[in-house]
Amino acid sequence: MIFNTLLNILLWVLYYYLTASTVYLFILAVAGLFPLKKNLAPVKTKRKIAVLIPGYREDEVIVEVAKEALKQDYGTENYDVVIIADGFKDETLEKLKNLNVIVIKVDLAVSTKSRALNAALAHLDEKYDVAVVLDADNIMAPDFLSLINADFEIGRTAVQGHRVAKNTDTYFAILDAVSEEINNHLFRKAHQVLGLSSSLIGSAMAFDYMFFKTMMKKVEVVGGFDKEIEVVMLQKGMKIDYLPNAYVYDEKVPNAKVFTKQRRRWLSAQVHYFGKSFLPALKDLILKGNIDFFNKAMQYLLPPRIMLLGAISLFTLLSLFFPLELHFTAWCVSFILIILVFILSIPKYFYNFRTLLAISRLPYGFLLMILSLLKIGGSNKEFLHTKHTYNAFQIKRHIKRGRA
Repeated sequence: MIFNTLLNILLWVLYYYLTASTVYLFILAVAGLFPLKKNLAPVKTKRKIAVLIPGYREDEVIVEVAKEALKQDYGTENYDVVIIADGFKDETLEKLKNLNVIVIKVDLAVSTKSRALNAALAHLDEKYDVAVVLDADNIMAPDFLSLINADFEIGRTAVQGHRVAKNTDTYFAILDAVSEEINNHLFRKAHQVLGLSSSLIGSAMAFDYMFFKTMMKKVEVVGGFDKEIEVVMLQKGMKIDYLPNAYVYDEKVPNAKVFTKQRRRWLSAQVHYFGKSFLPALKDLILKGNIDFFNKAMQYLLPPRIMLLGAISLFTLLSLFFPLELHFTAWCVSFILIILVFILSIPKYFYNFRTLLAISRLPYGFLLMILSLLKIGGSNKEFLHTKHTYNAFQIKRHIKRGRA
C-alpha cells in the first residue's frame, strides 16, 4: 500500500515536470512562428572586427577555414582573422602564416576555449570595435560580418548569429542539425519575438570588443563558457540580439559516440549553471523584475528534448497497457503537445525521407542520453575535444542555397 502510494506520488511529480516543460516549449514554439521585426539604422561606419577562431589540434580543417574566413564581402582592411593555435603541427602553422591572418600560438596546460580566447585578447591591441567568436570548423556566409556590423550600428553589445549545419551526411548529423534549428526557433527567434534576450551558442557570436575583453577576464570554465557569458549579461540586465539571416555553417556530429559525448558535456554544464544561477535569478526577479535572467535560470531545469520526447512516449504507452494512477488521456495530451513542438519548430526543408529515417534513430538516441546521465559527473571539469573535418562541396552547396 505504501509502495503504491509512493509510486503514484512519483508519477504525478514526473507528469507535472514533463508536462510543464512541454507547455513551456509549446509556448515558445508558437511564438517563434511570428515574424521577427528588426529596427535597423543606415550603416555609417565599418567597424574594425577581430574574428577569433580558437582551435585545439584542428590541423585537418583550420587552413581551409582560414581561407574561407578571408572571403567576406566586408573588405579585408576592415577585419582581421585571428587563429588561436593550440597543439597545432609546425607545418600547419607555416601554412597559416602564408595567409593574410594573425596566428597566435598558445600552449595551454589545460586546453579550454575561454583560456585560448583570453590568451589571444591579451596579445592583441585594442584597435578593434567588435569581437566575433567562431569554432575551428565554422564557415561564415559571405555577408556575415556586414550584417553583424549593421546590427551594431544601433548600439548592440552582443549579437548571436544563425548557426546552421554544413553537413547532413549521417543520420546523427541530421538529428544534430534538426536540434540546432529547433534551438534557433525556440531559444533565439521566439525569445526575441517575446522581448527576451537570445540564447548564445558558443560560436557565431559577436560582442563589443572592450566589453568582451573585460568580461572574459572573469570567465574561467572548462565547458559552457557561453552560458557563463549569458548569466553575467542577463544578471546585469543586458540584452543579447539575434540575427536570423546572418549565417554561420557548423559541423554536426557524425555518429552516436560523438553525439553522446557532446550531450553529456551539455547536460553537465546545464546542471552546473542551474545550481549557480537559480537563487540569484529568483532574487533578481522579485527585487528587480529581471524576467530575462529568471527565464534563463528556469531553462536549465528543462530536460533535453530527446529525453522529454522519450519519457512522455514511454509513459503514454505504459498508461495505455497498465492501470496507472495517471490515465492515458492525460499522457496523450502531453504527447500531442511535444509532437507539436517539434512540428512547429523544425524548418520545412527538413521534411524529407532522410530526416524520417534519422528520426527512426531517436529511440537509440534516447537510450544514449540515459546512459549519459550515468556518466555526467565531472564532464564539466574536463576538456572534451570533438574532431572536425572539412567538406568543401557541402559548404559551397549550403552557401549557395543561403541556408542550412
